[in-house]
Amino acid sequence: MKMTWLLVLLPIAAQAQVQRSTDYLAKMDTDGDGRVSLREYQDWLSYAFDGMDRNHDGVLSADEQPGGNGRPILREAYRAQLAERFHKQDVNRDGCLSAKELAAPPQ
Repeated sequence: MKMTWLLVLLPIAAQAQVQRSTDYLAKMDTDGDGRVSLREYQDWLSYAFDGMDRNHDGVLSADEQPGGNGRPILREAYRAQLAERFHKQDVNRDGCLSAKELAAPPQ
């Protein structure tokens, strides 16, 4: 099982908690500057990974993944995938995401 399944599930789980793109911004923007930095994005979207990592070793082993199988997924590799997604969503390339960029699917 590839790590991409986790990226597919995260927006669904996150959507259950928020209703509008401004809600995403408010949840992710921990420093209150009205923008979401890469670190804020990664930290907020890592909650699902962290919740599944029952032994808190930074690796999702097969038994910690849905279905109980798959290759181990390192937290660093997962955060790297989130960084790739972040950079695709950062359309104006300013290093932060606005509410509008958060609402748009990565290109």
